[in-house]
Amino acid sequence: MDAVSPTKQISSIPTLVVSGLRKVYGSTVAVDDISFELRQNEILGLLGPNGAGKTTTINMILGVLKPTAGAISVDGKDIVHHRSAILERTNFAAVYAPLPGNLTVAQNLRIFGLLYGVSHLTEKIEELLAMFDLTAFRNTKCGVLSSGEQTRVGLAKAFINDPTLLLLDEPTASLDPSKALEIRTLIREFARERSVAILLTSHNMYEVEHICDRVLFLSKGKILLEGDPKLLPQQHGKKTLEELFITVAREPLSLEHVVEPS
Repeated sequence: MDAVSPTKQISSIPTLVVSGLRKVYGSTVAVDDISFELRQNEILGLLGPNGAGKTTTINMILGVLKPTAGAISVDGKDIVHHRSAILERTNFAAVYAPLPGNLTVAQNLRIFGLLYGVSHLTEKIEELLAMFDLTAFRNTKCGVLSSGEQTRVGLAKAFINDPTLLLLDEPTASLDPSKALEIRTLIREFARERSVAILLTSHNMYEVEHICDRVLFLSKGKILLEGDPKLLPQQHGKKTLEELFITVAREPLSLEHVVEPS
């Protein structure tokens, strides 16, 4: 079992504010009028089955996709008018977004560090290589690394600019249980010790329960449930978070009548 972290003080200052966010592709509504806030030192899980709208939401927050409607602000700045400034203080990692395979681990970290304007970059790279157990791979091209090793390099890149907003899509996918435990511990420490807000997706409900302060369950582009991952199952008549996830995936209508407004 993961070690229990000391009590974390979540700031009252919202880092990310999402208001009435909507994304439509033709006749398909991918994200349907969702609103939420994410605060400094908080880890928020964005959960739901495949096709629920999680990755689309993340891509709109990153500015990769333009919303059909709604607004997104980070540190009080609207992403439409301040995208460059926001991205300087934001970072992202996902298994489907590997780093250039023809560059070594150290080269990738240096290039991204230069793009972000990281000061004392050499020292920062050494810190991240040690943190993610990548020192032995510093001169190895990323394209020949295992999927788990590539995941760790992607996470090292995500930490390189000490972001105030960190977006993690399946952060421990492809990692063995031991490495996954180490990464969860690093993510928790990062959120607790620095003024960062973390939004993550995961299909690992054990991970979610042990890492997230709060979760949002998406179903067909809408927020269906919201709350503490340790308390939500009992509040909705389920024994475990995994059982609740399965119900959201298979029978979301059975939960709608018990949802209370925030």
